[in-house]
Amino acid sequence: MRGLKLAALAAALVASTAASAVTNNQVKNGSFENGLAHWTIGGTDTQNFPPVAIFYNNAAAYPIGAFGESVPQDNSANPSPDAVGARAAYFVTDLGNMQSLTQSIFLNPGRYEFGFSAFAPQNGYNNKGEAFFSATLLGNTIANYAVSSGPVRTWQHFSGQTVITTAGMYDVSFVFNTSFVPSKDVVIDRVYVAAVPEPASWAMLIAGFGLVGVSARRRKAHSAAA
Repeated sequence: MRGLKLAALAAALVASTAASAVTNNQVKNGSFENGLAHWTIGGTDTQNFPPVAIFYNNAAAYPIGAFGESVPQDNSANPSPDAVGARAAYFVTDLGNMQSLTQSIFLNPGRYEFGFSAFAPQNGYNNKGEAFFSATLLGNTIANYAVSSGPVRTWQHFSGQTVITTAGMYDVSFVFNTSFVPSKDVVIDRVYVAAVPEPASWAMLIAGFGLVGVSARRRKAHSAAA
């Protein structure tokens, strides 16, 4: 009976951990609450409209808002450990070549989940010029699309998993390309990279609890025989 209780406790622990596996975001300022701190802007922008951290529900002009459009908070199924805050990053230039936001993070070997949310404002979506957006996290491209091919004023969540075998620095990168005035825009938020427990580790844990239970039953049986 004790062994069964221990196994049940282990199973409950695994279920609880699996449900909250995305913890301890390795990306600094992944929700852009501190502006673009820890992020590096790259590429070229002859229009001089670099990415900025705008405020939600604010119909202000750039660089505070999305050129007069009030952008709602991210309501996608994003499991980022960062709560929805007051700000998000905004790509808006009409003449950008490989304009980017990047961050390098140190990771130890293990399995990681990563993701982010993206949104296309209506006023940018209505512009004639196309915008192309991509996201590559830890060497995995999880988004690569023309903004006109996606939904408008709808938050989308993009995610993936990968196994890191060598400790080192890994990049989180978002790239935005436009070449016509005016072009479409993209807002992103809640970028995350988080370690995920390996299933094998939890299987070993459950097996260990089971062995403890078997050992306890044997000791009890031995005591009763004596």
